[in-house]
Amino acid sequence: MTYCKVCSLSGEHPGIVLDEQQVCNVCRLDSVGDLLVNYRYTQEVFEKFQRAGRTEGAPYDCLFMYSGGKDSTYMLDKFVTEYGKRVLAWTFDVPFESEHAAENIRLAKERIAATFVVDADDDGIKKMMREVFNRPAPRKPGNYLDEKLPCVSCRTFFVIRAILHAYRHRIPYIALCADPQQILTMESDVRRIVRGFYEAFGVALADDLFRGELEQLLFAHDDELPQIVFPFIAMRHEYDPDLIVAELKAKGLYASSPMETHCTLFPLLNYYSFTHWDCMFYKLNASSHARAVKRNGADGARSTFSLKFPRSLNVLEVEERLRTVTLRIAKGEGAAEEHEAALIDAFRELGTSEEAGRFIARSFLEMPAVAADMGIRLT
Repeated sequence: MTYCKVCSLSGEHPGIVLDEQQVCNVCRLDSVGDLLVNYRYTQEVFEKFQRAGRTEGAPYDCLFMYSGGKDSTYMLDKFVTEYGKRVLAWTFDVPFESEHAAENIRLAKERIAATFVVDADDDGIKKMMREVFNRPAPRKPGNYLDEKLPCVSCRTFFVIRAILHAYRHRIPYIALCADPQQILTMESDVRRIVRGFYEAFGVALADDLFRGELEQLLFAHDDELPQIVFPFIAMRHEYDPDLIVAELKAKGLYASSPMETHCTLFPLLNYYSFTHWDCMFYKLNASSHARAVKRNGADGARSTFSLKFPRSLNVLEVEERLRTVTLRIAKGEGAAEEHEAALIDAFRELGTSEEAGRFIARSFLEMPAVAADMGIRLT
């Protein structure tokens, strides 16, 4: 197998093509044109949102998708305390939410003057995730981001539920705190999000999951549909995950690390990536880090992903160790203590603390039980 000499992405990674110099299309910036179009659009929508006054008849200025992670906690505080917006902090109660994310939400409710609401559909989201995980192995070479399909599908499910909530209650904007490079996985247009879901899952499942309401979004007038705001993408030059965490902890709004606030399906996401695409779930994040180090030098490395990695990280070596232990756990092989120690070491090399590494390792050990509860087959 060959790898990009800049960022270590494999030539067999979904959507990745190496040239004769062994440099991948991402490092060559082949998609920069489309990316700039997305950036310009999100910048325009965010500026319009900042200028907007209160909408007559609307109870809130925006529906803010609040997960309990560092990005959404930071920006929720900013929307309320600096922008003075009337915010509905909308949280989808994911049945596989991390306990650390739940604790951050509790802290936010105590300290941020927003209206908090929780939405839930355990049966619906589990049905969709079973469909994603239990599909036959996809054909290679695949498309960019195919290794993240379960995560993208899950997010799209509750983004659509947020859109429907905003549409029903005439809330004009939805704030979604994707980090600056996540624009590659995000769609900004409401109708395109709905059409994409129909294409991915078919009319029957889409109508079953959303009780036939999606057609309302497709045929509504433009001024009846909420617009999606991506504040971090519009503010991408100011984005610094380390400073965000430090500021939140100083305010008593964040009591975990970025990896700890990931959902409990994180081990299964890695299982999916390894079994279908032979890469770890965070491979694109790690390659972004490697790209920044190679281009800017060890002292000037900068990655716009939410996760930052140690500058000395050996991506391929850590990836191989994670692959081995993830697949052994899925097969029921080896001792739990042995797996836990290996995972703690691997995640320490990815930049976590000892405590965070142990927390994540234990979630990997629980992967078979989580899969059984979800109806996901481990083969």
